[in-house]
Amino acid sequence: MTDQQFELEISRYIDAPPDLVWEILSERMEEWWCPKPWRVEIVEQDRRAGGRCAMTMYGPDGEVMPNEGIFLEWTEGKRFVTTDAVTADHSPSGPFMIGFWEIGAEGEGTRFTGRARHWTEEAMKQHEEMGFTTGWSAVAAQLAEICEAEAKAEA
Repeated sequence: MTDQQFELEISRYIDAPPDLVWEILSERMEEWWCPKPWRVEIVEQDRRAGGRCAMTMYGPDGEVMPNEGIFLEWTEGKRFVTTDAVTADHSPSGPFMIGFWEIGAEGEGTRFTGRARHWTEEAMKQHEEMGFTTGWSAVAAQLAEICEAEAKAEA
């Protein structure tokens, strides 16, 4: 199996400089992380390999979805990688995916890429059916909207 065999991806150009996109991507997650009308509350972000990555997502109809995992990588200004396979105390949590959030300079702006790598084809298909493309594209659009508005305000 190749690394990308069970991987889903979205990508979006953001008309804002990479340093601004990174700041908003990493420091202001509660503003863009969930597709509206969902929202997220950050519980803890220990931004280092093995550090706790915990948040809770709240839906408009009272849904509550805690998400507990760890960072596998934090490369300042470029990308972070998380998984729900284990928790910060190394307890197994039933792996669903490894998430990659990456940015890079592209022309005058930034290319944002979000990827979800799954252990099985079944998990990947489940994520697709949950609305991966629609949901992750929506959060990329929300991120772009914030970044582009701030870049315009700074110009």
